[in-house]
Amino acid sequence: MKRIAMSVALVTIAAACVAQAPAAPAKPVVNPLLTEARGSFNRVKGNIIKAAEAMPEDGYSFSPTKDERAFLKVAAHVADAQTGGCSSITGERKTGDAEKSANKAELITRLKASFDLCDAAFDTLTDATATDTSKGRSKLATVWGLYAHNLEQYAIMAAYMRQKGIKPPTVQN
Repeated sequence: MKRIAMSVALVTIAAACVAQAPAAPAKPVVNPLLTEARGSFNRVKGNIIKAAEAMPEDGYSFSPTKDERAFLKVAAHVADAQTGGCSSITGERKTGDAEKSANKAELITRLKASFDLCDAAFDTLTDATATDTSKGRSKLATVWGLYAHNLEQYAIMAAYMRQKGIKPPTVQN
């Protein structure tokens, strides 16, 4: 009984010491604006790539109506918009050619290349350079605009997948 009481006392004292120990200061996040933007961008990037990979080849021509883009054209639109937007961040201003993709494999290659271009654009930025508005619009606004656009396009891709009986990446376990 004395051992149990002694053990309880020691645990209580140890817990009190730990509770009173000052917490280590949190390391400041370098470029917090870009860190947050890049994290959000990367989440939707993963979902778009997974959706493009999950849609079977025959689903790439699927369109719910004749007035809507086919799945391939939606994914190509993402790639081409990113190529234009992310290249403008680095000052190159390229136009994409993903609309010319003839099949799933070509489209996925171009889609991944557009994300690689965006990753490279992110790598050139700091919070200070991203928020510079000397040319009218900040690069950070471009990044968030592409993120919002990608969310919208992913929602379209996910709806097409559901209509084909495929679970979109955001609902897969």
